[in-house]
Amino acid sequence: MPAELTVLALAGILLLVHIFAAAHVKTKQYGVEWNTGARDEELPPLGFLAGRLERARDNFLETLPLAIIALFGVVLADKADTQTAIAAWVWLGARVLYLPLYWAGIPLVRTGVWGVGLLALLYVLGVMLLG
Repeated sequence: MPAELTVLALAGILLLVHIFAAAHVKTKQYGVEWNTGARDEELPPLGFLAGRLERARDNFLETLPLAIIALFGVVLADKADTQTAIAAWVWLGARVLYLPLYWAGIPLVRTGVWGVGLLALLYVLGVMLLG
């Protein structure tokens, strides 16, 4: 299997980590009844940590479609190579680092890590379109 597809499979696992981390902390704040209920009621604002984890998850969900397009696309176009595989792993590594950086509230480093991940995906898109 191409490395780009392996990275996408691992990105699915990372998505689950994001979802469950945010849900766990939200459940601590709102209670098990909220988690297992219809969630129709008006709730107080999220606490500090729950808000961070939810925003980190949302950020991952915003960038994941771009990763799917780039990584699956380069494989489908038969343009995957060692450099696109490295870029895929760089993107995944950046996304893995992003969650604890956001969780810990380290803004500048977090933004830099996000930028490295974005550049890796832009490289893959460039190969797909121009390579």
